[in-house]
Amino acid sequence: MPIVLALLLAAGVVASAQRGTPAGDSIQVVRVAAASDLQFALEDIIARLKEQRPTLRIEVVYGSSGNIHAQLRQRAPYDVFLSADIGYPRDLVSRGVGSEADLFSYATGRLVVWTPATSKLAVERDGLRALEGAARIAIANPRHAPYGRAAEAAMRQAGLWERVSDRLVLGENVAQTAQFVQSGAADVGVIAKSLAVASGLRNGRYWEVPEQMHPPLIQGGVILPWARSRAGAMRFRDFLVSADGRRILAAYGFGAPPR
Repeated sequence: MPIVLALLLAAGVVASAQRGTPAGDSIQVVRVAAASDLQFALEDIIARLKEQRPTLRIEVVYGSSGNIHAQLRQRAPYDVFLSADIGYPRDLVSRGVGSEADLFSYATGRLVVWTPATSKLAVERDGLRALEGAARIAIANPRHAPYGRAAEAAMRQAGLWERVSDRLVLGENVAQTAQFVQSGAADVGVIAKSLAVASGLRNGRYWEVPEQMHPPLIQGGVILPWARSRAGAMRFRDFLVSADGRRILAAYGFGAPPR
């Protein structure tokens, strides 16, 4: 089941997350385009939000931040963009797609080296050096995935990039990258901590990459100017950055955004 789920994420399948609203109440639908590292954390956030606002329905499409950014430049029909790199929503605002007032940061991502529990690679002991013993190494594509760029930066700083780059298996997004390792298509992956601690991957082992080894993964978002339900989008944003929302994000390994 986790493998199937990850494949659905890679394809950008919509997850409709709010049902069972009281009869007669007006439902507000908020369409969210989100980085794939948020999949499991957002499930919990949406479930908690539903308890407070049962008439708010959140529909989410997951993918790489760079690809979503490209779609939004063509006015893709989403209300909120949640990126793994705040640089993408900032770029949209600079192009007139959204305003500074609707730009926000919500978390700082964490990068880990992850391998299945049965692997002989000693990631807990060797960290990034464990990659030298792997035949295939999965990372998200650095061209459009922030976690892929962070993985490349960390590997370069460790002096490993030139030695292992010919063994890389590139995922379309970080969720597909995790699936490559989970399915056996790669021996080890450099992925988001938020996926490594989720239920589907908890049977694996990981080592957290020190933050100073890569540019900070400051995650941010923006409410799009063509949002069908601006009020609903703002309610979703407000909960995400609230103390409750950040507690859930912290449970999935996200750090607080910079002040």
